[in-house]
Amino acid sequence: MKRGISFLAALACSFVFQQVFAQSVKWAKDGSSYYRAEAGDITKYTLPQNSKTVFIAKDKFKPAGQERPLQIRNFEFSSDEKQLLVYTNSKKVWRQDTRGDYWLYNVTDGALKQLGRTMPASSLMFAKFSPDGTKVAYVSNYNLYVEDLASGTITPLTTDGNRKLINGTFDWAYEEEFFCRDGFRWSPDSKQIAYWQIIAKGTKDYLMVNNTDSIYPVAIPVEYPVAGEEISPFRIGVIPVTGGATKWMNIASDPVWHSYAPRMEWAANSTELIVQQLNRKQNESKLLLCNVASGNNQAIYTETDSAWIDILPSWDQDYTNGGWDWLNNGKEFLWASEKDGWRHLYKVARDGKKETLITSGAYDVMDIVRIDEKGGFVYFMASPDNATQKYLYRTKLDGKGKAERISPANQTGSHTYRLSPDARFAQHSFSNYYTQPSSEWLTLIDHKGLNGENKVADAVAKADKNASNVSFFKVRTSEGVEMDGWMAKPSGFDSSKKYPVVFYVYTEPWGQTAKDEYGAGRNGLYQGNMAADGYVYISIDNRGTPVPKGRAWRKSVYRKIGLVNIRDQALAATEILKWNFIDTSRVAVWGWSGGGSATLNLMFQYPEIYKTGISVAAVGNQLTYDNIYQERYMGLPQENREDFVKGSPITYARNLKGNLLYIHGTGDDNVHYNNAEMLINELIKHNRQFQVMPYPNRSHSISEGAGTGAHLSTLYTNYLKQYCAPGGR
Repeated sequence: MKRGISFLAALACSFVFQQVFAQSVKWAKDGSSYYRAEAGDITKYTLPQNSKTVFIAKDKFKPAGQERPLQIRNFEFSSDEKQLLVYTNSKKVWRQDTRGDYWLYNVTDGALKQLGRTMPASSLMFAKFSPDGTKVAYVSNYNLYVEDLASGTITPLTTDGNRKLINGTFDWAYEEEFFCRDGFRWSPDSKQIAYWQIIAKGTKDYLMVNNTDSIYPVAIPVEYPVAGEEISPFRIGVIPVTGGATKWMNIASDPVWHSYAPRMEWAANSTELIVQQLNRKQNESKLLLCNVASGNNQAIYTETDSAWIDILPSWDQDYTNGGWDWLNNGKEFLWASEKDGWRHLYKVARDGKKETLITSGAYDVMDIVRIDEKGGFVYFMASPDNATQKYLYRTKLDGKGKAERISPANQTGSHTYRLSPDARFAQHSFSNYYTQPSSEWLTLIDHKGLNGENKVADAVAKADKNASNVSFFKVRTSEGVEMDGWMAKPSGFDSSKKYPVVFYVYTEPWGQTAKDEYGAGRNGLYQGNMAADGYVYISIDNRGTPVPKGRAWRKSVYRKIGLVNIRDQALAATEILKWNFIDTSRVAVWGWSGGGSATLNLMFQYPEIYKTGISVAAVGNQLTYDNIYQERYMGLPQENREDFVKGSPITYARNLKGNLLYIHGTGDDNVHYNNAEMLINELIKHNRQFQVMPYPNRSHSISEGAGTGAHLSTLYTNYLKQYCAPGGR
């Protein structure tokens, strides 16, 4: 995840939707069954009965000479479902465990063999079948390989890869900010592979220092381009699977600022690629149709924005591993744009000369769930009336219909769906702030559970809204900005008493906190029960957060992160402090990552409001953060450096008056530890007293090492209780 809420922070903040999809499902091609990995077996579920059988028993995954079967981390069938790729022994690369070992299982004869046996252990990445099922391609140590399944012959397609010349995968910044990990694509005819090459030779290294695992410190270099520094240029090439020379696409780029290519796919044939190219500021997007034989291309669709353009994977996680929605046998494709003020879907002709608006109205498409071209519908998530919730809708692909809500009217809250390829069946989950998560399989047309079960409806019927201490509210500031928020009141609330208030904040374009989901109002970092101890706990979504309130809401913070978002929060807090049960002398704020930055800015810019702050893994100086993120929202330092300075907490550190606890992992590869030391220096310069807790060699999540979680939770809780005492008075 990018500079958003870290894994531990997500658990701590508790508003993260606890999805009850226990294991990812793999749909059969006909949509009438699906597969899962369960207890080492590959199981098959047949619909509509949802009956379970063991398709491949775990003993079948026991390599010769080994006592234990493979531990299945993930699996994938070939297109004919006669072969199975098993991913195991996985290792973490930055955020996700995307390298490991792959084994091939033959469904017909039960043969099991390891792929890439000449490669180092746990070094294979993104292995996938060719469309015809005869080969598997993968990346290992920055190079791309193809393995013939019949002969076992491994053909290296590239040999020049290294940490600074990356083939078939990406550098830190592309992975973190564009969700680019898998960097190659099979051609539909199985004869070629298109891939990215990231040229990080000019990208400076950030040196993380490991002081804990040896007597002498060890420097760990990470190619990390900060705001204003040179980006890592890209090339996109096509190479025959038999090996040979790469044909590079002739994609023009600014010779000074360069550009990005966050998306690339085959253009519904084996002769052309389609590439999305963004300029350095990310406010111009071009779709390029590239001829793979000549390398020449033409721009078929161009879009500009006065702020920035969000790529599809940034709001629809289903596309983080690639994908392009072609329609009408490749004559059209689905595209999303905010150009009318809302995020809507369009059907665009292959040459870009004609487009049809599919969704329309004053609402945002929040997620593309399924395209049922045969049925003539696109299914998507939206919430036109309440930005804290999420529902399933559908509308006709021809653009002539109106959006039709599929989620039941009496299930108000947040829904998630996985639809079968033909949209007949769905795995559905639901929760709201007072209803525990529940999941069911259903037929979509009538939204009824299979085998007579209606688990979600039963959970809703049993839930007691009045038993919850959480409520949602709207607050309007003196500047007329209305924001959504939730509040958890103390147990045994007495309106005649005054209680301390703790604000949880994120505030930046990568975190919505006020979601109507189970767990809203809980704080997993706090030891014990905040409500029982007598705290009011509140979170509010200011302008600039990624809520479904339209483009203007989300992009109002352009070049003003650290100002607009912070002022919205402070003015909302000003209104809340007028409530007669809030003790204005006991006001605390806390956040992680972008929320840590907001905590610092609130403590420094509005010291008259916030008396205590706990900031975790914060960006203290915006000029230290990676260029893809920071320049997207703030512009280029070469052109408007003053905006970066005005939005940075260290600019205002001299104003600290309250109690500040600053926490950071020294091994943070995302928000680097130099942010902590720059901030500490500035506070020392102005004789501002504070407390700091460095976690040695811990990453952005501060989750590694024995005892870390308990220590962090204890530290957080003790500090809050000491400086923002609990209980009504």
